[in-house]
Order: sequence, then structure tokens, then C-alpha cells
Amino acid sequence: MADKRDYYEVLGVSKQAGDEEIKKAYRKLAFKYHPDRNPDDPQAENLFKEAAEAYEVLRDPGKRQRYDQFGHAGLSNNGFDGFASNEDIFNSFSDVFSDFFGFGTRSANSPRSGADLRYNLTISFQEAAKGTEVELDLPKRETCERCSGDGSEPGHSAETCAHCHGRGQIHRSQGFFQVAMPCPICRGQGMMITNPCHDCSGRGIVSKHKKLKVRVPAGVDNGSRLMLRGEGEPGENGGPPGDLYVVLYIEEDKVFKRQGQDLIISVDISFVQAILGDKVEVPTLDDPISMEIPRGTQSGKVLQLKGLGLPHPGKTFKGDLLVKVNVKIPRKVNKKQEELLREFDKLEGKKTGQKVKSFFKKVMGE
Repeated sequence: MADKRDYYEVLGVSKQAGDEEIKKAYRKLAFKYHPDRNPDDPQAENLFKEAAEAYEVLRDPGKRQRYDQFGHAGLSNNGFDGFASNEDIFNSFSDVFSDFFGFGTRSANSPRSGADLRYNLTISFQEAAKGTEVELDLPKRETCERCSGDGSEPGHSAETCAHCHGRGQIHRSQGFFQVAMPCPICRGQGMMITNPCHDCSGRGIVSKHKKLKVRVPAGVDNGSRLMLRGEGEPGENGGPPGDLYVVLYIEEDKVFKRQGQDLIISVDISFVQAILGDKVEVPTLDDPISMEIPRGTQSGKVLQLKGLGLPHPGKTFKGDLLVKVNVKIPRKVNKKQEELLREFDKLEGKKTGQKVKSFFKKVMGE
């Protein structure tokens, strides 16, 4: 793993780069180092494969998240260890290579994976804290059941394109190398549908609404992604469907502020409670609890209640509840209260033997 370059460095993009910027950067490198433009150049071939590997990771939200968090080590046990050959690269990124006059593409009849989809889901703070299950009603494109995605009416089948003889491509010379272009007659499919399916009009795909249940684990944060495998766009020519990524947005709470898995609240106490100590009731994610205010607590002091914060998703331990104490000073006191405070102030002055601003004046804001 140590000899691998950083994928963002390979493509020459920042870690904040969007999908289009990443694709554009890869397209430029793929064209520069394409084997047809660099025959018998092992270094160019290595750079071609390196760029493809970087693009495969950074274009996929799941792989990119693991890479950002764990680096190359985060991918070794997650089903991706690079490409075995240039043909694998052409098959995976046919949409990119088709931009270069179609060179290096796979057959149009080869299976293609469906595109991934994204769904933004807003949930309440309590739902994020406790976990929940949400039902989504999504408009989706799915494989037509009537023709099983073939596009032809049952009992009929597509015919081989006479122009490209079923290859889906025609070959032309472009300078010093030969390139393949999608057949203009069958649009790269290699087959012509003569009796289109009544349900999908020959497209093999129909639009439907589908209900999906999403389990949101307790403790998720803003921007967390949940993957529903196989719930993306349908594949083409028998290819697997893409995945659905549910991105979570969490509403703010009126009581709790969040700092990672810790929760922060503020409580007001009187100056007498601060001096003598007391027990006060504080809210938690469940029922309120009684919290001890130590004697001599200063305003702004943060008291920590272990394990009363948010759970870490997928783990058994929780964050803490952090309670910030605000000492409230009364704006007005009655005559009796004033007498007692002045007496306290005298006693405090005798005790310290220091000429300091009187406690009474501090309390009264004088």
C-alpha cells in the first residue's frame, strides 16, 4: 500500500472536487496515456492503469468515503484491488472512452452496470439520536417485466444490425491509430428491435414508484450516507443495477447542541446554589435526571455526565452529556436580602483580609 500515490494527487484534483471535475481530470489523463497513443510504452500503460484505479475509487461514493477515512488500506478488504487488464478498464468506463471517437470501448451488447442514485433524507434530531426506520416512495426506472428488459414483444426477438453485423461499432482510421465508433444505425446496440414491447415501447425500461424501507442507525450525523445495494438505475444488457445512496440531513434541536457524539446543554443556577452546591434537574435523551452542583461552582463551568450522549453508530458505547453552568445574578433584591448580603460581604472581607471590590457590589453590579 505504501508505494501507491494518493488518488487525488494522481488525478490532480482537490479532496473537495465534485463528480464532473473528477471525470474531466480522468478523461484528460486517459486520453494522454491511452495504449493506442503510446504503443510499447510500459510507463504510459502504468500511468493509464493508475489513473483508472483512482477514478474508479473517487467516482464511487462508498469507495471514496472509505478511502478518505482509511486511505488505501480501507479498500483492500472491500472488493477492489485495482484492474487486471486494460480491457477491464475499457469495459468499466465505456462512457468516458466513447468521448474519444469511441476508441477502446467494449461491445455495445456487453452488460453494463446501472448508475448509482442519490436521495436526500431529512430526519429529526430525536430520530437521528434514537435511530428510526423510514419508508421512501421513489420514482424509479426498472427493468420491464413484460419483455425482461429485452425490448421486444414476447415471442419476438431483436434482429442483428446489418450495418455493423451485430458488433455495435464501426471502425475508422484516425491518424496513427484505428478507432471504433458506435454504429449510427443501431446506435451502438448491434441489434434492431422490429416488434417493440407494448409496455416499454422497446426501451426495456419502465418508470414506476417503489416503496423502500431505510433503517437509520442511532447516532448518525449530518452527511451520513446509507447504501441500498441494487436500488439504483437498472443495468443494461443484463448488467447489475446500481446502488442507492441515502444522504441524511438532521434538523437542529431546541435543547441539545451536538459536538461529535457529545451533547451540550446549558443550565441556569442562582449564585447561592453556586456557592453552597445543590442538585438540579437536567434533560437527557431519555428522562430528566438529577445532577449534583458542587460547592463553589463558577459560572461557565462544564460538568461532564459520562455515557449520556449520542451512540456511536454500530458500536456499544456513547458520547457524553456536557452541562454548561450559568450563574444568574439577581438584578434586584429586597431590603432584608440586601442586609444579609452586606453582612456576608463584611465577613468575607474579614476572612480574606484583602481590600477587594465588595461581594455585595459584585452581586449588585455596582
